[in-house]
Parts: sequence; C-alpha cells; structure tokens
Amino acid sequence: MHDQSVIKVGIVGLGTVGSGTFNILSRNADAIFLKTGKRIRVSHIGARRDNPNVNIADSSFADEVKVSRDIFDVVKDDELDIVVELIGGTDVAKEIVTYALKSGKHVVTANKALIALHGNELFALAKANGVVLAFEAAVAGGIPIIKVLAEGLSANRISWLAGIINGTGNFILTEMKNKGRDFDSVLKEAQALGYAEADPTFDVEGIDAAHKLSILASLAFSVPINFSQVFTEGITEITQEDLQFADSFGYKIKHLGIARRTEKGIEARVHPTLVPNANLLTKVDGVMNAVMVKGDAVGSTLYYGAGAGAEATGSAVCADIIDIARGDVGSKEIAFGKKQNFISIDEIRCAYYLRLDVQDQAGGLASISKVLSKQNISIEGLYQQEAPEEDTVVPVVIITQRVEEKAMNQAIKKIEALDCTQGKAKKIRIEHFKS
Repeated sequence: MHDQSVIKVGIVGLGTVGSGTFNILSRNADAIFLKTGKRIRVSHIGARRDNPNVNIADSSFADEVKVSRDIFDVVKDDELDIVVELIGGTDVAKEIVTYALKSGKHVVTANKALIALHGNELFALAKANGVVLAFEAAVAGGIPIIKVLAEGLSANRISWLAGIINGTGNFILTEMKNKGRDFDSVLKEAQALGYAEADPTFDVEGIDAAHKLSILASLAFSVPINFSQVFTEGITEITQEDLQFADSFGYKIKHLGIARRTEKGIEARVHPTLVPNANLLTKVDGVMNAVMVKGDAVGSTLYYGAGAGAEATGSAVCADIIDIARGDVGSKEIAFGKKQNFISIDEIRCAYYLRLDVQDQAGGLASISKVLSKQNISIEGLYQQEAPEEDTVVPVVIITQRVEEKAMNQAIKKIEALDCTQGKAKKIRIEHFKS
C-alpha cells in the first residue's frame, strides 16, 4: 500500500478536458492540499498523442508521472486510487470504466453519453465494488448542478427543472437573433471556433442536451436514468422569421431541456422553446449554460456558468477528485426511488406559437379560429403581416393558451387541410415556468 496521505490519479485521455484537469491539479496542488489534507498526484496518463497545452516537465508531478500510449495501461495500474475517464464515446469508455470499477478504483468521468446510456449498470457495479463513480463534469461543464440536485436541494421535492445545457445550440440561436444571421452561416462559424464538431448532429439536433437532461431528471426525481424516454427536437428549422416574430410577442427562442413532475408522470423533453423576456434564461447568451430548478422549499433557483471548455469542465472533474480524496462521496450515489412513468410528448400541456402561410382572402382567419375553437384551444395573441401587392400569401402567427399537445397536433392537421392555408405549419412550444 502506498502512502495514504497521497491520492494517486490516472487520467485517460489528454484532450481538452484532460489537459484542463491536469493543469488545475498541478497549478493548484498546494491550495487543494489545504482543503483536503491529502496530496493529489497525477501519476499516470493514458494519451494516444501529446497535447501542447500540457507541460508535464514543468508540472508539480514531473518526477512521477508516467505517460502510456496504450490507454488501458492506466486502468491496469494497481497504484492508482482514482481513474479519470475523459476519452468520450461509449464503447471503449465503458470498457475502461468497467475495468476500473471492478479493480476497486474510484472513477471520475465527464462522459454524459456514457452515464445516460449505461449509468444504471455502472452505478450498480460501483456500489457492488465499494467504490465511487462520480460525474459532475458530465452536465453543464463548470456549473456544479449535479451537487446542487444531489446535495444542496436534497430536502426539496423538485417540481421542474429547465436548462440551456448545450452551448453550441445556444451560440447559434444567439448569433441568429442578435446579428440577423442564418443558421448555416452561424453553424460554420461555430465549427471554425471549435464550438461545434465537424458532424454537429449531437448538438444541433438536441441529442447532447438529451443525454444531460436524462441525468438531471434522474437526480431531480430519484428515478433510474431513462434516456430513451427523452423527447428530442433540434434547432435546424428555426428561422429569422421565427426569432423576430417571437420577439414581437415578448419572447426569445432558447433550446431547452425541460423535466417536470406531473400527475400523469414525468416529462423529459428537449426542444426549441419560446421563453418570456422577463425570464432569466433569456439573458443566457453565447456558449454559456444555465439551469433553473424549482423546489417546494427553496422556490426557483438559477445556476449559470461556462458549460464547456478545458478549465471550466476540468474544474468539475477536479471537484469530484477532491470529494473522493476527502471521503465525501454521498453526492456520487444516485438514490433511485420507485419506478415512475415517463409521459409521451403528446400528453404534455403548454402554450404554442404557430406560424402559418395563409391566403390573403376573406374568411381565412375565421376558418382557422373555428378549427382551434373546436379543439378547445384559446388564442392568446395573433399577428397577420400585410401582404405585398404582388403576393396573395401572408404569414400569420398565433400564440395559444395552454393545451395538450395531442389536441394541438390534431388542430394543426385540420388547419393545414384548409383551402386558405399553404404548406406546413410551424409549431414551437412556449413555457413560462411559473409553477
């Protein structure tokens, strides 16, 4: 056994987050010692290639750190107390984490896809082996939202949470709104800046946010992680027209992850959402993240900060390492209660924004209103743009009151079949987060 006052850490993956984690642990080694009474030492790194942002020779670990090009050499190192998995993906990452847990090593990960898809199995494995699987960095980067839900708000019955939990999508919508740019041009800039991958599907289609939301919902409602039940819709269909019309009604469009406890069961959904300008989430721009949580005791609370980046996410990784070094591991054990029903998107209730192309003719709006009335859908606001002389089709925007999505979809189908409308209706959900 090595010196118990020293915690030996192995890092698997020396990319963006791995480099941030290494640099923080080295730079702040003395400050961390004062908080833990332990020396946390990176003694083994598994990296297929060097990272120019890490200077091992100048680090506080220079005399003892070993670098292996075979990343599995790290998890096989019997001297390690903690393995930090930062390679991403799910296949190899799952092998690494499984091996480490079975070997009696604590694991810290920033891998939201791994936790969302295999977390239930891996948490059970960690418990069976008397070790910790920690994952603060898996959601919202440097914002300690996992600890908030697991510890800070643990006495509360959480009724809902809503968050901007993907910085890429938020950057795109911010640029489109503030600078009048189109989706494709902003996406190209996001890729050039490193905010979006060459294949941006996970970000712009909401899959990344859905991974994170499944984890947050599990913590908030004490249920097993259930990624397959998260409804997911991306931002690729949002246009300048939608952003401007939303603004004229006093809203901004944000790509949100929303989880809510209802009488029917749990809602878990990711989609573009109109949010009133007075709500703090509308002030969250660029690549920043934020999560609002409503608890019965504390009321509504907001957590804001950098959702990605080397040192922001590395900060969350280091926080988990420090907790394990202290023996403070309560927040790393998800407490599952009774299995609860997740309701389908058809069963949710919210208000809606509808944008229609309507023939500029007498009786058109009356026909649309009649369809909505028959579905018991009340109109909160309506805007009809004046048609240019050469055009007989005008955009009509309708804001509805709250209604079940199934009824809204039935009404839209009937509206699209009217002689006065052309093409498909655009539907975007509206949330006020009052309860």
